Amino acid sequence: MTSNLIWITLLVKLGVMASVASVLARVTTFRRLLFAEKRRPAQTLGLLAFFLVPLTIGVWLRFRVPNFLAADVSFETVILLGLLIGPGWAMLGGAVLAFPAVLHGEFLALPFSVLLGLVVGMIGRYVEREEIWSFTPFIDLSLYRWVRRNVIKPRVDRQILLLFLIALMEMAREWLAHLFPHRIFALLADQLWLQSLVWLAAPINVGIALKVWNALRVEMSLEEQKRLVLEARLDALQRQINPHFLFNTLNSIASLVRSQPEQARTMTVKLANILRALLKDHDAFVPLREELKFTDDYLDIEVVRFGADKLRVEKEIDPRTLEVLVPSILLQPLIENSIKHGLEPRIHGGTVTVRSRLEGDRVFIEVADDGVGMNGRPTSALRRPGAGIGMKNVQERLEVLYGNQARFNIVSNPGRGTTVSIEIPANLNGMK
Repeated sequence: MTSNLIWITLLVKLGVMASVASVLARVTTFRRLLFAEKRRPAQTLGLLAFFLVPLTIGVWLRFRVPNFLAADVSFETVILLGLLIGPGWAMLGGAVLAFPAVLHGEFLALPFSVLLGLVVGMIGRYVEREEIWSFTPFIDLSLYRWVRRNVIKPRVDRQILLLFLIALMEMAREWLAHLFPHRIFALLADQLWLQSLVWLAAPINVGIALKVWNALRVEMSLEEQKRLVLEARLDALQRQINPHFLFNTLNSIASLVRSQPEQARTMTVKLANILRALLKDHDAFVPLREELKFTDDYLDIEVVRFGADKLRVEKEIDPRTLEVLVPSILLQPLIENSIKHGLEPRIHGGTVTVRSRLEGDRVFIEVADDGVGMNGRPTSALRRPGAGIGMKNVQERLEVLYGNQARFNIVSNPGRGTTVSIEIPANLNGMK
């Protein structure tokens, strides 16, 4: 085996490991199985298949394609299996990877690969998971800092230990190849410095795969944290309720207890329905039919508080929109804003109108009132104190859930009323 061939093989191996690791990282199922905290045996077999199917073919190609020795990365693969999956599965994987080599007369490949899987698997149980993911074949660039750190606080540097163990196992494979030519595969160089590169190449290849997957793991962890933050933010927005509404409703119930007990009981039930909907764990999206049912309880309470002669409610609902999924608790803040800032200041009250219509793949929802309207620019309403749990709440949730796919618009005419329009995708199957 010439020095040039060994050089080329080592360089191509680096590319093979990086390519295989990157391709596997693009597969959603592989990512889900690799980073799962707990796996069933069937799932572990599936994960094992992602490694073994392409890389066993690589061992076979070493015999079929002249001088294509870099296709065989079975040694590094067994090490990865031992570190990431465990000794038993690594032994099984080593046996499968050695099968093409055994068929071509390399009989020591099978026991060596099985033993390698056992040893590395046991090491993997000793080393912390985070130390495995952060493994690097490069010692701290500041050797003085590394020595000082370990002298001040002596400890077993498991990463360095893992580095030398991988190199030592590569040396053991080379030793067997010297003792039993053609019975096990190894890159054998005439020069010591080149053979040293062969020993170092194995931990480098292992480190490349781990670095690719660790970068993906960190990215997925950040996405999961971002998702949890968004969920918490949405949950906080959905659970908001105007304390003045609660206070006024309880006062109204108290005033009705003696004079109209039945109506007081009805208002108590409806208030309980509202609080239950706000406090329970619910989906971010509900059918418009359920959202309208929730707002009905709210409006019934407000009608009792203001009187049927002062607060009138009209609905113009397109039946096709009833099953469209909308953000939960979407309409109540808008209706509350219309009543509090539009109709309450008027002596004779007014009407709140809720409309919906479907146009293609978009649904349009409007909450309109014929109240006093807004002074100045309508968008200024989003900055006033009461808007924090009203229109601003709804606008913020739409931005979180839909991004630029949602439209939120306010049209107001002083003395004639205000209309808040929402345009969102008409999704009948839900958004994940």
